[in-house]
Amino acid sequence: MLTPKTFIPAFGIVLLAMTGCQQVAKTSSEAPDSTTSQINTPKTESAKSSQDDATSQIRRDQLNSDIRAREQRNNTVNKGQAISRGDGDLASEVRSKLEANLPASALAVSAKDGAVMVTGTVPTQAQFDRINGLAKEIKGVTAVTMKVAVAPAKPN
Repeated sequence: MLTPKTFIPAFGIVLLAMTGCQQVAKTSSEAPDSTTSQINTPKTESAKSSQDDATSQIRRDQLNSDIRAREQRNNTVNKGQAISRGDGDLASEVRSKLEANLPASALAVSAKDGAVMVTGTVPTQAQFDRINGLAKEIKGVTAVTMKVAVAPAKPN
């Protein structure tokens, strides 16, 4: 059983481990592992699976609920002041927005001081054209840099 004396050191170790292992937020398993990784075209089967997941009503509701909850929390905490958010939180919220609205995308998102970097692939030019606007819908995003290719999924 954790006592107050053992809880604080354990929490500190978990927090240290979490900050030392920052990863980008990804819209699918085929997305790059970082925003500096090489962009690869996803395989058809993986793209179809990601699209089915992203377009399911349950997943869309879950993603939109997550975005609303984060916005409500930030509005409550900041009470109309300029929003200052953690980089990981911002990247995760942008990832949720992109995943919910760009099915079959394979995108990685990172953030630094309000500037968001999006890397990966989308299957159509129409999806590519929506990335910047969708990312900027998230409060706290000040700039969007994209290294995204339009690339339909390739056969397995």
